[in-house]
Amino acid sequence: MTIEEYIKYWIVLADDDLESASANFDIKRHNWCLFIGHLALERLLKTIFVQNNNNKVPPKIHNLRMLAELSNLKITNEQLLYLEFVNNFQIEGRYPEYKNEFYRIANVDFATENLIKIKEIYQCLKSLIK
Repeated sequence: MTIEEYIKYWIVLADDDLESASANFDIKRHNWCLFIGHLALERLLKTIFVQNNNNKVPPKIHNLRMLAELSNLKITNEQLLYLEFVNNFQIEGRYPEYKNEFYRIANVDFATENLIKIKEIYQCLKSLIK
């Protein structure tokens, strides 16, 4: 796949994920809203990795901060810290021993605040794609 094809393909998937995150929020599935929000950011970061690393295959990791660093992104320290925080949404949503705790904290207020932030970071990352 060329860089252009890769970027187009993964942006479509990431946009769909962000839309799915919002849809899950609307039906009060806040834990899945945040899990899929993480996935949307991950796909954009992997797209940027390919763009910034001469079409190399992105690493098979889910750590958003690490993906940002490997992609040589010029984002704020606050944004990097938030990406690190969002990592919790995919880990806790994926492993049974963490699910009950995550369900408890993923209430409407927590999900609202974090979906807004995810969308802000998403737009920032998307603006870095050429």
